[in-house]
Amino acid sequence: MNTQTYPTIRLRAERERSTLARHPWIFSQAVHSLDTEVRHGDLVQVESWEGEVIGVGTFSESSSIVVRIFSFTPCTIDETWMEEKILEADARRKKAGVTGEHTDGYRVVFGEADDLPGIVIDRYRTVCVLQLSTAGADRLREMIVQALEKIFHPAAIVERSDMPSRKEERLEPVVSVLHGTLPKKILFSEEGIEYLADPLEGQKTGFFLDQRPLRTWLLQNAHGRVLNLFSYSGALGIAAIKGGAASVLNVDVSASALELCKKQAKLHKIDPDVFQTEEADVFQYLGKTTDELFDMVVLDPPALIKSRKDMEEGRKAYHFLNRAAMRLVKPGGIFLSSSCSYYFSFEDMFTTLRRASLQNKRTFHIFSSFPQPADHPASLYFPESAYLKTIMGEMGES
Repeated sequence: MNTQTYPTIRLRAERERSTLARHPWIFSQAVHSLDTEVRHGDLVQVESWEGEVIGVGTFSESSSIVVRIFSFTPCTIDETWMEEKILEADARRKKAGVTGEHTDGYRVVFGEADDLPGIVIDRYRTVCVLQLSTAGADRLREMIVQALEKIFHPAAIVERSDMPSRKEERLEPVVSVLHGTLPKKILFSEEGIEYLADPLEGQKTGFFLDQRPLRTWLLQNAHGRVLNLFSYSGALGIAAIKGGAASVLNVDVSASALELCKKQAKLHKIDPDVFQTEEADVFQYLGKTTDELFDMVVLDPPALIKSRKDMEEGRKAYHFLNRAAMRLVKPGGIFLSSSCSYYFSFEDMFTTLRRASLQNKRTFHIFSSFPQPADHPASLYFPESAYLKTIMGEMGES
């Protein structure tokens, strides 16, 4: 079978090392020359200085990342290739134990970590949700949809390509149903627990699938009164109630997110007095003086450091949140803190938690820490894919 030839980008001498080490990003400084016919979003083949083809990917003329590699060997990227790549990614989830009899909501494709840069695919039982963040990925929409129809036979395929990164790629946001009819209620199971997703109007793709390990921990260990900060849809709170918590207070600035909290509670027939909501900016909520203490406090903020330029302000924000949230934990209670910022490492979290505990004149004894789950794989070849971290432990006295 002949391999299709794409327009060529040639790298400078000695600048192909990261590509040969399977890092999928090629920056503009590494490029020596490119064919004149190459256009924004085109598929291209990447050649070393010596003229050897060392990758096939998509080209961007508006980003400092000029090529995102899909394959490190010559290939033809067509419907058959795309179907095989999605099937391979899904098979890895099965091998990792992500999917099964009691779980039908998971991330099928996680961009570069699955050799599909700019592409994210989540599955909620009979609904697939697609995110395309680059011009190259945008061009592949039709073949991705065809592959999903063939593999999963979904009731609906939704596109939620409204992330800020599309603006850099000169792309308009897209939120639409690409295939089928969206059910009125989008339900899926995780560890035997049913949850609601809202892919058209919710955050991200409609649910934070990456917090599965934290929900699993709560299912096994929750107790007493729980404060769920940045609650979004209340999924962590549902897991806490199912795990034995007496009550949960969900705090979020989004009224629509709190409505989803209430719907989750209704789905599980949980008394509203037990599963409470409060619409508030969490920073302001934590800035208030309060005498109420909780047996467990869960802190799961959005990414506060999205690029290197945000690091100083982001670290200050993480410090404030952790220091203030710790104050609301009873002596002997449990504090759970997460960060989904790649630029805020486990080491940064340890430093922040240590400083926050000392300033509160309290001890914090770590029980456990864990990264993102297997359906959001951290690639050895793409360190940027390792972003989520959670630390939990007991708050003591000074």
